[in-house]
Amino acid sequence: MMYGREKSDSAVVAKKPANKVGKPAAEWVEPRAGTEGNANQNRTRRAQNRGSVSQGLDRVRQLARQHKKMRFTTLLHHVTVERLSAAFYALKRKAAPGVDGMTWQSYEAGLESNLRDLHKRVHTGSYRALPVLRRYIPKGDGGLRPLGIAALEDKLVQSVMVDVLNAIYEEDFLGFSYGFRPGRNQHDALDALAAAIQWRPVNWILDADIRSFFDTVNRQWLIRFVKHRVADPRVIRLIGKWLDAGVLDNGRLMSVQAGTPQGSVISPLLANIYLHYVFDLWIERWRRQRARGTVIVSRYADDTVVGFQYEADALLLLKDLRQRMEEFDLTLHPEKTRLLEFGRYAAERRRRKGMGKPETFAYLGFTHISGTSLNGSFQLKRKSRKDRLRAKLKQVKEQMRLRMHEPIASQGRWLAQIVRGYFAYHAVPTNIRSLRAFRHGIMNIWRRTLRRRSQKDTMTWQRIQRLADEWLPQPQILHAWPDRRFAVNHPRWEPNA
Repeated sequence: MMYGREKSDSAVVAKKPANKVGKPAAEWVEPRAGTEGNANQNRTRRAQNRGSVSQGLDRVRQLARQHKKMRFTTLLHHVTVERLSAAFYALKRKAAPGVDGMTWQSYEAGLESNLRDLHKRVHTGSYRALPVLRRYIPKGDGGLRPLGIAALEDKLVQSVMVDVLNAIYEEDFLGFSYGFRPGRNQHDALDALAAAIQWRPVNWILDADIRSFFDTVNRQWLIRFVKHRVADPRVIRLIGKWLDAGVLDNGRLMSVQAGTPQGSVISPLLANIYLHYVFDLWIERWRRQRARGTVIVSRYADDTVVGFQYEADALLLLKDLRQRMEEFDLTLHPEKTRLLEFGRYAAERRRRKGMGKPETFAYLGFTHISGTSLNGSFQLKRKSRKDRLRAKLKQVKEQMRLRMHEPIASQGRWLAQIVRGYFAYHAVPTNIRSLRAFRHGIMNIWRRTLRRRSQKDTMTWQRIQRLADEWLPQPQILHAWPDRRFAVNHPRWEPNA
């Protein structure tokens, strides 16, 4: 198939998609990151902790960047044995097996023949997706959270297809979308939100929560959205196989008619595609056409925070957003979706009204607070959510019971990993008290565990303090101030900055 007079290895057709919206300007405080390194170099993902840039997809990226309405008709040839091998070595070695019972080690025993057979089945259409194995893990509120475990070969094919589709959609996704995207993480979303609240006239915050988003995605709409960019029927059939594979729960196979398969590798990308068309493009157009003042957005998967300069804009958007969600079979959670006064003038305004302190909101594990700095000026403060902190300590306590009779050195090394991992995410400015509280909680759990080992044990706080000083990291801020780090990552001279 030709596009104009040029023929490419990824054939395309210049069909106009159903949605005529092109790519709007990125969020002013959240410009899209450019390609890092040498884009034309061939790089292969060999391990989980190394960067993943698929080989041979540069042409797809270029076409997607240059032609925003292009539909790609041949994409499956990018699923190669080499990419399947790279995806295999990126898997966790100790991951739980899915319904196939296949572990990483057992699949590696005949890796070359296994991958060639899988490659053949994918390209001949004989590949069949297996149901997702459902397991349940405890939540912080005492309930159970369903966890999906995909079969090993499904993980491999989905991982490669994610790399292929990312070459297209990373050129389409907007700057304020951060969830499960290459080169972006939670702290990027947190930095962008903090910088916007600190620098822009943000006086109101809409904390939007979509009820059971991953379970209620309309699959018909999802496939229509994918077809805006993908016209390869083999890729569409692959996605359909994953969506229709079903769930195996307690030995019972269940057919699921809505939602994306939780636990699958491709589910976050499909969710981003859905919200890109349902929310991102819509709110970008809404704030340009209907808002009177500043509107800022930060979205991480289905977790969204919108900031407003004027209350009238906030109320109008909340009304319009509810209608927009209903059009695509989504619902805003009536209890978790909140509109609150926030920002540098919130405390003074509420004081004049005879009201209490400004309300807070939670985003990506942190409670955001309208506070003041030591010199009395406005400062956005972030603290670890107390319920998440308590839930983590409860989890450590339960695991320590299983390690009760291990040597102290072994316990110390394990607890040090727990504390170090917690600090790696939560050690942000203004959160030092939460770090101290978490370390103190770990010390208390360790002391109680050691005391239970013997009725004669007299583990005092002085002794546990010495053990903690020997093994546990000290609380310290590891992350830069969000506005400064954001300014470094997105300098003002960048386009759209």
